[in-house]
Amino acid sequence: MIIKKQDCGKKKKSSPIIGILLFLISIVLMALTGPIGLVFGFFHQLFAKGFNGIGEFALKIAVSIDQLGNVIMQHLFNSLWITKDGYEFGNRDETISSALGKNKQLCTLTTFGKAIDKILDIIDHNHSLDSIDYFIQPEE
Repeated sequence: MIIKKQDCGKKKKSSPIIGILLFLISIVLMALTGPIGLVFGFFHQLFAKGFNGIGEFALKIAVSIDQLGNVIMQHLFNSLWITKDGYEFGNRDETISSALGKNKQLCTLTTFGKAIDKILDIIDHNHSLDSIDYFIQPEE
């Protein structure tokens, strides 16, 4: 199921020290508890919904990793994939493909950005355009 995403977040200032501290804590927690949660989640979904459950769980993880990539790689993508007046990468609630699709619509992709978009089109026709303002959520 694909659901229209609504922007309802409010911007809030934060201390750089708090940001760095929370980043470090999140890395440690992911390293310590992530593998356990991943294995447990796969088995839980397998027994609750069968092989389809594993696919749903994997899709949720893939979208989350894509959103993380949009934040981590924002400066590189903004430098290499879009022109100076393009829609910027980096929204933590948006996938890389969504931002790429918005730039495709705005005609603000660089040659390299267009090449990346063409590669995605080979894998999944109109992938970036179909990803705009939507997130993929498996049906419950």
